[in-house]
Amino acid sequence: MRKVSMATRAELVAAISCRYVLGGRAEKARMLDEFVALTGFHRKHAMRLLRGERKPAKGGPRPGRRVYGDDVRAALVVVWEASDRICGKRLHPLLPTLIEAMERHGHGDMNSETRRRLLTMSPATIDRVLKEIKASATGPRRRKGSTAIRRSVPVRTFSDWDDPALGFVEADLVSHSGPYPRGAFSQTLVLTDIATGWTECAPLLVREQTVLITALAELRKLLPFPLLGFDTDNDSVFMNESVHEYCLRDNIELTRCRPYRKNDQAFVEQKNGAIVRKIVGYRRFEGLRATRELAKLYSSMRLFVNFFQPSVKLEEKHRDGAKVIKRYHRPATLFQRLFDDPRTPEDTCLWLKAMYLTLEDFLSGLRIAWRGGEVKPTARSKPAAKRERRRPDPLLAVTAELEEWFEAEPWRTSRELLERLQVKCPGVYPDGLIRTVQRRMKIWRSTQANALVFGPFADAARQTESIEVGQ
Repeated sequence: MRKVSMATRAELVAAISCRYVLGGRAEKARMLDEFVALTGFHRKHAMRLLRGERKPAKGGPRPGRRVYGDDVRAALVVVWEASDRICGKRLHPLLPTLIEAMERHGHGDMNSETRRRLLTMSPATIDRVLKEIKASATGPRRRKGSTAIRRSVPVRTFSDWDDPALGFVEADLVSHSGPYPRGAFSQTLVLTDIATGWTECAPLLVREQTVLITALAELRKLLPFPLLGFDTDNDSVFMNESVHEYCLRDNIELTRCRPYRKNDQAFVEQKNGAIVRKIVGYRRFEGLRATRELAKLYSSMRLFVNFFQPSVKLEEKHRDGAKVIKRYHRPATLFQRLFDDPRTPEDTCLWLKAMYLTLEDFLSGLRIAWRGGEVKPTARSKPAAKRERRRPDPLLAVTAELEEWFEAEPWRTSRELLERLQVKCPGVYPDGLIRTVQRRMKIWRSTQANALVFGPFADAARQTESIEVGQ
């Protein structure tokens, strides 16, 4: 029988203790039997709890029990700092050597009684004495607490899937945040059946548990089999009371993978990349309009993926030394795999066959989809053509002269060349042409630098060619 948590036991005690005290002998015996069966307590302990005979809570430390004074504590802090703040279990065997070395080099000043008490400390006492010092020195340790829901959901690994029945699915969320995961953005809920690979996708406007339950209810209507198992990761959008109660109410087995072990959800992780990322891409989608467009896309994509996309399924895997040998079934569409499965009910097979025969409109749309060019959003955008000059060159008449001035005095700035040009041709070349002159000088400097660096190599190449021709 499944054990209840300590919090549930305390709630049971608070709920039935009054009835137990006021009840008769037969009623007390019946209530006690049920309480012991639920909690697993010993019968005598259960009777004491229900009668309210609890032990008084422990207070602070008993007077006169403190063995180590402030001088021992101060000496321990000095030794702990000298040991680079290691834990009590590691510090305890180091104390004799460390104290002797510190005293020998004049870094320790403690009397014999303090030294004796310090050396008799146990590792647990060392950690207990240093607890407040560690908290103030390093700050409280941040721990990610596991909720009661997460602890109550059993863990299922990849190796635990042993040809399950139809309806056991893995679920995951794919975020469409783009390069910056800030604010609210759309998510995609992906369900993948373990036995057949049948995949369904639904967009979520925001990452929220009630929205997730609504999307899951809609996807259950599209599945050709009842949902029996729901395996998720440890995300809080799955591990919460709403999803837990939803699965309990509909008799759905809720399981989870191990934290930070994506291989435990290898089936749905593969579909995340092969379907969602390949078709939708990595761009950001947010708002109601984008979510509606994703819903339209998934309504057509599910037909294409489940009825017309063959996939391979692992048949067996064994290790031969350092080599892992895998064998796969013949490629088949998810529709074929579900239709050929002997566990698929007859009415489901008839529904699938009728659904397949009604896909003429979908197939006719595929025949002309190529006319629109590249329809994949993940396709790389073509580089934009370099923009040519749109206006006449204002320096066309004096470009050669400017280049001669630059070659004669290459240290001159573009402002100096423009001022010289304005003196020669007053009123013709305004100050607004400074950027044009700067761009010209940039090209000339690049050409001149290239000639200075690679000029000797070009001369050597020309000499080699002339020698070969002469021979």
